Amino acid sequence: MNITDIKIRKLFTEGRIRAVVSIILDNDFAVHDLKVIEGIERLFVAMPNRKSEDGRFQDIVHPITSEAREQLEEAVLEKYRQALETPRQEE
Repeated sequence: MNITDIKIRKLFTEGRIRAVVSIILDNDFAVHDLKVIEGIERLFVAMPNRKSEDGRFQDIVHPITSEAREQLEEAVLEKYRQALETPRQEE
């Protein structure tokens, strides 16, 4: 898996959701609505999901291997940290 682009679409300062992110894989496949979540012990990346008929949330897309999940999470969190360090331009 080659993550060719990461876009931080929105940053949040309140609540557990810290950012909404889109990624591009191999310049061919887009995945939208990944979320950077502030967990109890650390930040993590949640995959896009939907609520099933029984009320549970199920991922729509997700990495199959732990190595792929780690690679994706490291790349997204690095981009998130860079976005926090970049001063925002005043509108």
